[in-house]
Amino acid sequence: MSGVRLARAAGAAALFGVIAFAVGFGLARLTADGSVPAATSSAHNARSVAPIAAPPAAPVPDFGDQSPSPDARQLVRWVASSHDNGDADFVVIDKMHAAVYVFDAHARLRGASPVLIGSAVGDDSVAGIGTRPVASVRPAERTTPAGRFVGERGRNAEGEDVVWVDYDAAVSMHRVRLTDPRERRLERLVSPTSADNRISFGCINVPPAFYEAHVRPTFARHKAIVYVLPEVKTLQQVFGSAVLAADGPPRQPVSPRPG
Repeated sequence: MSGVRLARAAGAAALFGVIAFAVGFGLARLTADGSVPAATSSAHNARSVAPIAAPPAAPVPDFGDQSPSPDARQLVRWVASSHDNGDADFVVIDKMHAAVYVFDAHARLRGASPVLIGSAVGDDSVAGIGTRPVASVRPAERTTPAGRFVGERGRNAEGEDVVWVDYDAAVSMHRVRLTDPRERRLERLVSPTSADNRISFGCINVPPAFYEAHVRPTFARHKAIVYVLPEVKTLQQVFGSAVLAADGPPRQPVSPRPG
């Protein structure tokens, strides 16, 4: 009898151990809020892992009815493919063809116009030129600098609302000024050639109607990017080698000429 009792006791102990293990295993699988997790399956695991989002597709530039120069087209394609502008609208100034193009953040053209630019050929501003009186700026120093600028609205010394392109160099984009009738600035804007569009001290002059319709609204609430194409340097020198992959071979630089 004592042997049967011992066997039963041993069996009971073994059964108790199995039950305790099962209970402990179940408790260990409780979630943080005390609920029992659902059964795990490969399908459940597949649903619980968030898929990796694909990068946004690069927008396709829309030039509307315009036929920009190869350099301008190449730059816009690079901006669109690289998202260099982030979520900001952007403006392209083509100095060699005296033209401005205003795009929305998705590289869709909003408007284009002839412009007047600095009378001197060159892609850099003279150091400290923004602090000098206008009368002291020599003809060879009247350049419109090339590069990428964060433009924003402001006012110049005369209180005129402008878009500052390079504030330190006092280069802005503004409505065409008619202070000296001998310069014939309006006539230069509508002439069939861009050869006579070099007349300013470095600022970018646009027709008043275009400024009100496209430039001012673009910078009304947010900053926008201004890309000024080079004329002496190459696109690669100014914007980096990645721009060359956007479209076609680079343009050969031109030799400077006196302003």
